[in-house]
Amino acid sequence: MFAVEVRQLGQAWLVSLRGELDFTSAVQLREAAERVVAGLLQPRLMVIDCAGLGFCDSSGISSLIAIHQWLSARGSTLRLAAVPPTVARIFRLTGLDQLVGVYPTASEALAVDGGGAAASSSPADTSASTHAAVQG
Repeated sequence: MFAVEVRQLGQAWLVSLRGELDFTSAVQLREAAERVVAGLLQPRLMVIDCAGLGFCDSSGISSLIAIHQWLSARGSTLRLAAVPPTVARIFRLTGLDQLVGVYPTASEALAVDGGGAAASSSPADTSASTHAAVQG
């Protein structure tokens, strides 16, 4: 089962992933990111928390690259956080870690360069909090 949770934290958005990011679930991630990017409050920063990610295939990598491109075109930044070792290896092999900043924790990814509210602060639930689940 795959889940995406999206929370607004100040001028940043925190996207938490749980499960396997593959061909089927990559669609859920893209849809969640598209809703944020298309929203009235353009994100200055999006952090994808990978702590609960168990696997990522080429479809997941493609989705992360697409999100990076959408944000970059709008002057925003994508960061990845808390990437498990097995997934980090895939990110290294594909060069994704050279394209997108990778941080040890979501809090660090949000805090660096004034990226937004610290992850430990309570989220402003004026955001479209999204929970999507896909059998995988």
